[in-house]
Amino acid sequence: MSYEVELASKTTPLVVPEKKTRRWLRRETVAGYIFVAPFMITFIIFIVVPILAAIALSFYTFDAFSRPEFVGWHNFLAILTQDRIFFQYAIPNTIQFALIVGPGGYLLCFLLAWLINQLPKTARDLLALAIYTPSIFQGVAMTVVWTVVFSGDRVGYLNQLMLNWGLSDVPILWLQKPAYFMPIMIAISLWASMGVGFLAMLAGLQTVNQEMYEAGKIDGISNRLQEIIYITIPAIRPQMLFGAVMAVVGTLKAGAIGTLLATATGQLITPSYSGHLMTNHIDDFAFVRYEFGYASALSVILLLLIYGSSKFSFLLFGTKEDER
Repeated sequence: MSYEVELASKTTPLVVPEKKTRRWLRRETVAGYIFVAPFMITFIIFIVVPILAAIALSFYTFDAFSRPEFVGWHNFLAILTQDRIFFQYAIPNTIQFALIVGPGGYLLCFLLAWLINQLPKTARDLLALAIYTPSIFQGVAMTVVWTVVFSGDRVGYLNQLMLNWGLSDVPILWLQKPAYFMPIMIAISLWASMGVGFLAMLAGLQTVNQEMYEAGKIDGISNRLQEIIYITIPAIRPQMLFGAVMAVVGTLKAGAIGTLLATATGQLITPSYSGHLMTNHIDDFAFVRYEFGYASALSVILLLLIYGSSKFSFLLFGTKEDER
């Protein structure tokens, strides 16, 4: 045994351990921090700080002039026990709007992205730009296009068509009647729902390996629907997850549509609260009544709803790696 140890010591070179450097001081790590810093600084200033400020302010009463006064859970208790408009209009309207526009817009995004992906590159790029543009100029389109389409006089495009076709004898006040206001909001939102989620799905479809479809045909896939279910959707699962989260966030924080349609027709609020969503309720207490503590409590409730819906989207399309 002693001979083997002595021989090993003579033949094996002596390895001097390198001086250990702390992981966060390595050049690669520092470079990574530098590249991430702009996003992290922006994220902290515009996302983290406002969320923490809203959570803290929800336990106070504050009107932007006097000193904040701590009231504990009073704002949340007032929402649950005294806010009739919140439970009678804001919550039901938000749920109805989100259940139709969220899944509907999401399915439209995927369907249009899949159809456009079948076209040649030039036609695909032009159609993708045409479909994505309304989501950019949504506010302009609301005040210029849709208010003219749904104008309540004979000049309105929809009324003019209905009068010419004999479908109506008198012009209909589309934006003044509660029965029509929410369906109009939903239709416009679906039209303008082709945003970054649509682009993400279209980009994901272009990265799917075409050999997978050939292998699927060998394994017994015989039509396009089976290709979509068994090959396309699993292949673009990250893009599907991103689109689902964006659809959830977009629908739950919507509210500007109803406000723009109402103000364009000279109304301060949507007719009989027919288009009153949670964000409209928050804006009402924050920028009209200046009850910022109460508005912050409403924002915390909306944040919890968005978080719960996003977790549900992760359960549908996410993996364990996505949840980390």
